[in-house]
Amino acid sequence: MIKKLEPDKNYFILDMDGTFYLGNRLLEGSLEFLEKVKAAGKEILFFTNNSSKSRQVYLGKLADMNCPIEEKQLLTSGMVTIHHIRNTWHNPKVYLLGTPALEEDFENNGIVLTDNHPDAVVVGFDTTLTYEKLEKACTLIRNQVPFLATHPDYNCPTEYGPVPDCGSICAFITRSTGILPKYFGKPQKETMDYITDYLDCTKEELVFVGDRLYTDIAIGAKHGAVTALVLTGETKMEDLAHSDVQPDIIVERLIDLAAYF
Repeated sequence: MIKKLEPDKNYFILDMDGTFYLGNRLLEGSLEFLEKVKAAGKEILFFTNNSSKSRQVYLGKLADMNCPIEEKQLLTSGMVTIHHIRNTWHNPKVYLLGTPALEEDFENNGIVLTDNHPDAVVVGFDTTLTYEKLEKACTLIRNQVPFLATHPDYNCPTEYGPVPDCGSICAFITRSTGILPKYFGKPQKETMDYITDYLDCTKEELVFVGDRLYTDIAIGAKHGAVTALVLTGETKMEDLAHSDVQPDIIVERLIDLAAYF
């Protein structure tokens, strides 16, 4: 376990759900942590696997919590997925299981949404999911259309408990088709590369902070960055005994991480 962070740790990559806030409730000490980071001469980048909302929606949500940030300080798994699709297919067409906000993001980035000979089926955290969408997705995937997903999270934390997330939707499709998706978001290498390119930094300068072992912590553990686990969301101390993924730092709340500067 790390007792102090080295001076070269310049960027804190913050999860949102379960780390900075829970549902629509800001977690105690979150704003104070941002002040501590700024005072230490470091920078914050919010990164959420939750693809049900767009960057603009998240910026508005944070502003409503008295946390106005610049657009450049926030990324989503949807943005990483869009980047991959645009670099893989010319004039890409996809069948998307996603919310209207995610659909708008895809279309604004030149991706055509269709169920007619798409280049890929893409699954996000679709809170507007219907059986018809699942049926179409399964049929396309059985017919050899590539199966992509914005992130692997099985549940999304809320103030009233966890709700099924993108990974659970993908599990339904996999059970029906026998085909696993290619995931993006945390902990995938594509996301690590996207973040380091975006910040123009090395992975050694990053500290990934979050509440979930298999995404927030795994991205650092697998790809060589420091990680800090907060216990305000999904993971509890007893879970660590059964996990192959171990954080470098464990804190009760986000604000407690400031003691490691």
